[in-house]
Amino acid sequence: MKKLLLMPLAVALVIAGAVGWFYLNSKPVSSDKNFKDFLIVKGSGASQIGNKLYKEGLIKSPLAFKIYVQIAGKAGKILAGEYRLAPNLSLFEIANQLGKGPIEVWVTIPEGLRREEVADRFSKSLVKDEGFVQEFLSLSDGEEGYLFPDTYLFPKTASASAVINKMKAVFDSKTSQMGLTRDQVILASLIERETKTAEERPIVAGILTNRLEAGMTLQVDATIQYAKGNWEPVVSADKNISSPYNTYKFAGLPPGPIASPGLSSLQAAANPADTDYFYYLHDSKGKIYYARTLAAHNENIRKYLTD
Repeated sequence: MKKLLLMPLAVALVIAGAVGWFYLNSKPVSSDKNFKDFLIVKGSGASQIGNKLYKEGLIKSPLAFKIYVQIAGKAGKILAGEYRLAPNLSLFEIANQLGKGPIEVWVTIPEGLRREEVADRFSKSLVKDEGFVQEFLSLSDGEEGYLFPDTYLFPKTASASAVINKMKAVFDSKTSQMGLTRDQVILASLIERETKTAEERPIVAGILTNRLEAGMTLQVDATIQYAKGNWEPVVSADKNISSPYNTYKFAGLPPGPIASPGLSSLQAAANPADTDYFYYLHDSKGKIYYARTLAAHNENIRKYLTD
């Protein structure tokens, strides 16, 4: 009988202890009001965020943080980016600040985008007025191909000029030892849009170089897509488009880059493979096939592209 009477008391004591523990660990770490920059990287879960907050002296217990954000339904709503937090904030205030979103956000720009696509990505990620895209396009005129694709951390209030300057600076930093010519940047942009893997890029660079040296037209579909302003598949009628970017009609490189090339495409353009291939194509699964002669290329078309 005594055991039965003691059980509710024990449960009550456990609950009281847990509440007391949580109460103590939800209090501010100190009275320090100085803000710290706190960065949450992409893919961080509640446990990782709690551990980092604890290590940086912003909360007393990572476990208490994890319990609270899970119970409050905040665990999956904390966005990656940079926050400003202070040790004098309670666990509840810390969680509330994280729930409001970062003051700086991560923006990923993949390889192979045109300027207007880059502008659109930033416009959707940053807090911008309607004029951001137009300002970006105006200020980046002539910079197609030099806006380096990467993952960037920017304040939500970053201006178009700040974004452009940063992207150009990263391009310069990444390519400073390569001594690239403008023709190589143009070639790299073609390679970026025409290839699937890093392994095939030097070979395709060699093929396009062979065609240039032989005075052949490059016949790169991506240049026509750029002229059209979209990446829709090229049809036969498109090959008659009157544009200097139409590499089916005009020999040589187009007048400028057609997209933002990544590092492996830039390296391929600077160091094309020594090959005797003149043709290439990808099948429906993305596998590439090379050919030395037009006859061999036509046979590849018959075998891999014809139903």
